[in-house]
Amino acid sequence: MWNQIILGNPITAWLTALGLFLGVLVIGKLLFSFGLKHLTKISRATSWRGDDFLVEVLQANTKLLFMGLGIFAALQFLHLSPRVQSYTENLMVVILILQAGLWGHKAVDVWLQWRFAITNVAEQGGSIMTLGLLSFLGKLLLWVVVVLLALDNLGLNITALVASLGIGGVAVALAVQNILGDLFASLSIAIDKPFVIGDFVMVDNLMGTVEHVGLKTTRLRSLDGEQIVFANNDLLQSRVRNYKRMSQRRCAFTFGVTYSTTADQLAHIPTTVEAIIKSQPQVQFGRAHFKSFGESSLDFEVIYFVQSPDYDLYMDVQQAINLLLVRSFEHEGIDFAFPTRTLHVHTT
Repeated sequence: MWNQIILGNPITAWLTALGLFLGVLVIGKLLFSFGLKHLTKISRATSWRGDDFLVEVLQANTKLLFMGLGIFAALQFLHLSPRVQSYTENLMVVILILQAGLWGHKAVDVWLQWRFAITNVAEQGGSIMTLGLLSFLGKLLLWVVVVLLALDNLGLNITALVASLGIGGVAVALAVQNILGDLFASLSIAIDKPFVIGDFVMVDNLMGTVEHVGLKTTRLRSLDGEQIVFANNDLLQSRVRNYKRMSQRRCAFTFGVTYSTTADQLAHIPTTVEAIIKSQPQVQFGRAHFKSFGESSLDFEVIYFVQSPDYDLYMDVQQAINLLLVRSFEHEGIDFAFPTRTLHVHTT
């Protein structure tokens, strides 16, 4: 029985080949794990980031590596026909190419995470957005190359395939030019960063916080809670106001007092307003002026600057200024104006 020939090889040769295949899988995995553990200790003891990068990449799935090496070892004890031998060797190379693809996939992840590491909260949205887009495109390009190499080793004429894809690609590009426009717009957003995730932006008369920037669309969460979806290409062609990047907020407000206010009181009001505004934290006084004579009021205009883009802070400051103005005017006997009409009745 042991001398029975199967596909040109005795059963003993097949059993030996199987044992070598399984041995490479088990022993190779153990030796690889031992070496990787040793390399990890060395990388932790050095400041060079190259060995850290190597350790993280090698931690990716390695089953295909030992499967390919196991096939190579098994082939050394088998005598196969040239055709079968060629197919088997090609299969081994394809498996090793796929293993290299897995390592490349991991390398792209690790490098992008290092390159766009979040160093502070302000850069978090931009890093997440750029990382997601570049990761997808980098991995897509990597696996296209891996598949083409694998097909080439399987004997397929990839030159004709690439030429066919090129011709077909032109036709597809014409058919999906809007989608491609949005794709390139997403790259422009990732590289130029007119806004990032977490920014509060206004597009035309729509506004909201950026939640997601994808390959085709960008999504905002409005103040009312609904999600607003823009095509990336349309978004870049619009006027985008990014309120998150304001270094300060210019604030203007007006108020009016009654015509019964004396000239001395009118002259003192800008000084009072200035003192109130300067008493607020994170606020810079601009100006306060008696602006105009209204129909039923003497109008004042006030300008100040909040040293923060935070809208809630601005509203807190404005509320505090309003309350202090009311208290101050009550103390000084100044009345705020409101629309009034005097009716004179003439009797004969």
